[in-house]
This record gives sequence, structure tokens and C-alpha cells, in this order.
Amino acid sequence: MGRDVPALVFTREDRRRYRIKMQECLEVFAQMLRESRFESERPQVGLEIELNLVDAEAEPAMRNTDVLEAIADPAWSTELGRFNLEINVPPRRLTQGGPDAWESEIRAALNHAEERAGTVGTRLIMIGILPTLRQENVGASSLSENARYRLLNDQVFAARGEDLHIEMDGVDRLRTYADTITPEAACTSTQFHLQVSPDEFAAYWNAAQAIAGVQVALAANSPFLFGKELWHETRIPLFEQTTDTRPQEIKAQGVRPRVWFGERWITSVFDLFEENLRYFPALLPLCDEQDPRETLTEGDVPELAELTLHNGTIYRWNRPVYAVAHDRPHVRVENRCLPAGPTVADTLANGAFYYGLTRALVEEERPVWSRMSFRTAEDNLHSAARHGIEARLYWPGMGEVTAPELVLRRLLPLAHRGLELSGMDAAWREPLLGVIEQRCVTARNGAVWQKEMFHRIAASAHTGRHEALRRMTQLYIDYMHLNAPAHTWPVD
Repeated sequence: MGRDVPALVFTREDRRRYRIKMQECLEVFAQMLRESRFESERPQVGLEIELNLVDAEAEPAMRNTDVLEAIADPAWSTELGRFNLEINVPPRRLTQGGPDAWESEIRAALNHAEERAGTVGTRLIMIGILPTLRQENVGASSLSENARYRLLNDQVFAARGEDLHIEMDGVDRLRTYADTITPEAACTSTQFHLQVSPDEFAAYWNAAQAIAGVQVALAANSPFLFGKELWHETRIPLFEQTTDTRPQEIKAQGVRPRVWFGERWITSVFDLFEENLRYFPALLPLCDEQDPRETLTEGDVPELAELTLHNGTIYRWNRPVYAVAHDRPHVRVENRCLPAGPTVADTLANGAFYYGLTRALVEEERPVWSRMSFRTAEDNLHSAARHGIEARLYWPGMGEVTAPELVLRRLLPLAHRGLELSGMDAAWREPLLGVIEQRCVTARNGAVWQKEMFHRIAASAHTGRHEALRRMTQLYIDYMHLNAPAHTWPVD
């Protein structure tokens, strides 16, 4: 969501100054790219996981402030809803520490947080959308206390001028309205970061866009919203609709949405930041005191605060990021299309597949994005979100095939090769990618398990819909802590 901001009202002068300052930042960024001022060591990877808080009955718990105080670790922070938390796992080299190091680090952090959350009567769950979430749980009172969320909410509705319309059809049909952006808090994700050199950024971003549909098909984990059974990855359309600043008339004019797949393959990271300024008005026009030109001229590293704040209010599924760490600027791809969960084992398998496959695709002589239209990549994403692991996806040289067939025949060997090129030996990568392989062989992932278990409980216990979802969620939490991949979870 970006940095903390004060609560205030913006003037026309604020917006004029902010636009000028953003343009200055963009020009300085272009100069830094020309002068090769960036950290370019690779592969540096990172991870963010968003989680939900529940009580002993697996109902949403609005306690994130209390839980954060109990955890007392700066790696943890609030997210949009009072039932959300986020952990930012420190960046590392992809092959740093051996096969089990990253998993051990993540599990230790999550287990500590779970223990501390228990002291205030809550539990953590990694899942794309909390199945027990009701519409009354996502009103204005559910927004986290940080002022930036209130301000963002106010600015979205000031731009939109009317309530949000949430509409989707799956097994069930959902039609509703919202007078806050809090329904967006239902969407909890896993975000993989990949720091690359500016010269390589375009290739890695294009590769990530090309495989977004495959990623979502394999990892879908969000089939329920407000008690309705909808898409396998309902999180995708929900996020698109709950951050939409466009009323119907503006949509009809072709104005671009703020949750945006994009519209073209790129040739430079600059393309994306330039699009941000060209197409999207500022939601949070807050000017920083730093003069980016003066800072660069003096030999220091500019924060480009206006450019990065604006970038944080444009929700690309693969977001470009400019950041400064240890007094060195870098750029990275922030892969945002995957849901949280179900387990750490599943998360790391998803990461291995993503990092390995993008590396292999970047190394190809004739890259996939030169053989596939950008619109096809976007269509793949939405087909995957709707149908999950059963989706049919287009891939050059194969045509339209099921996601498991595409992965087993074409993409899994590429992911192995990419990890090998990154220095990961077979004994390390095979268990990780073996999870992906078995997901495809069994055609089972988190969304499939949730749907099947919900229907089994509803049929066998003769219970109401919400009670079946609640019992399913309790079982999900139990299996999540066992850390066995979701394709192995029983439903009998």
C-alpha cells in the first residue's frame, strides 16, 4: 500500500505540484538508467505473504493491531483490513543457505507469529480469500487504523463518485455494492520479488506476464467469497473490481483500470513508469521535500518518493519497483498474481517454478513474448482465474491445452533448466518442482480441495452453508500447519 501518509484534504495546487514533481522524478530515473547507476547483482529474491486472522471458530478476527504488538517484529505490518497481516521476508540470493534455509526461516517466522497471535485469541491462515468472511465483515469499521488506508479509501471514492459494484458468476452468482474499498482486504496474496539489472528488466517482466495465467491455474486458492462459490481464483476479479476508480461511463470510454495487466510487451523498465504518469491521475498527491535532481547531482541516491508512491497506487499483476537499499538503487519485478497459501511447501514450490521458468524464458533465443500476443497472455490469466487447474491456456507451438499438459510437457523442464542456470542442483530443485509436477498429475490444488471439502461437509453433515465453510476452514488450518502440499490433503 505504500508508505504512511497523514490524513488530509488535497488541493488543486497539491495536484499541480505533484504532477511536476513526478515528471522530475521520471527524468531523473531516466538519467540514472542512462548512467548505469543501479545495483545489478542477481539473482536477489524476496517474498511477501499476506495472511488473515481468525478466532477459535475460524471466523474473521479484527485484531491486527493487537497481534502486531504481540509479535513485536518489524518484518510484520498491517494490511488494508483489520483481519489482515503481512510479513516481508528479507531478500536473499536464490541459492543462499542450502535447500532448507528459506523454508526454515519462513516457517520459524510464521510459527512465532502464530504463537504470539494465540496470546490475543487469534490464529493465522494463509489463504487467498477467507471462506468465512461475510459482507458485513468488510465495512468501514474493518479498515486498518493506519491513516493511509482511510485516505486511499476517500480518494478512490472521490474519483469514482459512486459505490463500487461487485459482480461475478461462478457456480453461484454474486451481485453487490460496497461503499468502502474494504472488500479489497478479502484478497490476500503471495508476492515474489526478483531484483534484476535494468538491462534485463524488460525481458523478466515480459516473461512474468507471459506465465501469469499458468501461475494462477496451478496455485488457485480462492473459490469462495461472502458464502458464494465463484471462480477458482476469485481474488483476481475481486481485486480488479474493488480498486476501480472508474464509473460505468468512464469505463465505456476505454479509460484504463488501476488494477491493470498492461497493454503491451515492453523494451525497458522506463516504459512502465512512463505509462504510470501518462495514464493515471494521482490518488495521493503528497510531495516529498527531497529534490531528486539536486540529490543526484550531489552524488547521492534519490528516493524518487513521488514516483514510487504513485506506482504503489497502480496495481499491476507484475509491478515494477524502484527502491534504495544500503545506499544503492535497484529495480525489481514484484509478482503479485498468486494467492496466499495453502502451505509454506506450496509457496516455495510456486516460487521455484516462477524463478526457474522466468530465467529459462529470458535465456531463449526467440522469446515467448515474440510469439504470443499480449492480449493472449491476459486472456490466459482470466481463464486461469475462472477455471483454475482445469483451465485451457494458449502457448506458442502447442495451441490451447490444459494447464497440467502445458506444464508437464513444456514448462516444467524449462523451470528445471532455469533453476540449474541459477546454480540450484537437482537434489535441491527436484523436491520443489516435484510439488508442481504432482499438482498437475493429480489436478489438485488449494481451490480444488476447498471446493470438494466444502461439498462433502455440506452433504454429510446436513449443515448450513456457512457452517460447512467454517468447518472446512478449520480443517484447512490444521492441514496448513502440517505443511504437506495441498494436492496431498484428504477429503474423506
